[in-house]
Amino acid sequence: MPDKIYSISELTREIKVILEDTFLKVWVEGEISNYTHHSSGHRYFTLKDQNAQIRCVMWKWQGKYLFFEPQDGIKVKASGQITVYEKSGQYQLVVSSMQPAGIGELELSFQQLKKKLSEEGLFDPEQKKPIPEFPGTIGIITSPTGAAIRDILNITRRRAPWVKIMLWPVLVQGEGAAAQISHAIRRFNQLDLVDLLIVGRGGGSLEDLWAFNEEEVARAIFDSRIPVISAVGHEIDFSISDFVADLRAPTPSAAAEIAVPDGEGLLLRLVDYARDLYALSRSVIDDSSNRLTEVTARYGFRKPMEMIVQRAQRCDELTNLINIHSSHKMERLRRESQALFEKLEVVSPKAVMKRGFSYCRDKEGRAVKSFKQVAINDKIDIILYEGGMESRVTRIVPGIPGAGGRKKRDV
Repeated sequence: MPDKIYSISELTREIKVILEDTFLKVWVEGEISNYTHHSSGHRYFTLKDQNAQIRCVMWKWQGKYLFFEPQDGIKVKASGQITVYEKSGQYQLVVSSMQPAGIGELELSFQQLKKKLSEEGLFDPEQKKPIPEFPGTIGIITSPTGAAIRDILNITRRRAPWVKIMLWPVLVQGEGAAAQISHAIRRFNQLDLVDLLIVGRGGGSLEDLWAFNEEEVARAIFDSRIPVISAVGHEIDFSISDFVADLRAPTPSAAAEIAVPDGEGLLLRLVDYARDLYALSRSVIDDSSNRLTEVTARYGFRKPMEMIVQRAQRCDELTNLINIHSSHKMERLRRESQALFEKLEVVSPKAVMKRGFSYCRDKEGRAVKSFKQVAINDKIDIILYEGGMESRVTRIVPGIPGAGGRKKRDV
């Protein structure tokens, strides 16, 4: 029989003690896979190479010191202690610190923030505000002792000495720089004293320029109602501020060149405009003068009263002609109307009745045109040319009285 029989828990605990005492702190390098950032704040993942893998855990209070967000596929260097998770019997690495292995920590953080803000739309071209062509006052957010402010002032005074400059001094690197820069941007917007903002500094390392890669600065620039020119570092340097700003200038000097117009160039343009305006005005004046001379040379301008008398005489002549034509027209219409009246008179009932004819109607006023409309003893009215009479039917004759072959009907 063996000297001692271990329970699973005892054996696991023994292995745990041996591993923890042997590997108090180790550094390992591998690729992250199966990464999970739990709702508790703890991070769980696996580090692997071509031949092996190890489970890892990073507690919430240790993860808050990370300068980047781990993700699958990133190769990292992790420091921590080997331990055993007794419940599953698996050994694991409790990570206390971690840094990228294939890419610098700051560079990785830069890329991650750039991707995040881009997906949120902070870099979209339609979000960019136009840079004013003739700003009256420009706000500068930079160090008061750096080369950037000297370059901006020199160029501004040379190109556009009438432009006012308001400097808001801030730290441009180190702890607290990002907070000061974002605060200055927001205060300029609240005060509403400037037409344009230039935010930046001279060149330096990635670490020196890092304040302009902070998320709080990027969001302050994006929220600014005042157009912002980002001028950070040298031409080859790019910062998150450059992508969010309404315009990126490769250097502070270039920002000043962009921000203010060239006074000498403006003066030359104004001289050209003045010459063009003078030539145009002179042409208009000459054309108007020639037109006025032409109009005033006409007869009506030389003898206006004579023209008025002639027009009045012509009006009288036209009035007479209208009266004559109207009289002739009315006489012709009178004659034509008289002829029509005479024709109507010939065919009128009165003219027929004058020749001896009469008109009969019954008591209802209906014209009697046939013997069939009356009966014996009916009363009828007979209308003559002059006057009339009331008659009673005593006899009905179907034919015309006195005509041959016609029969009389007595009732």
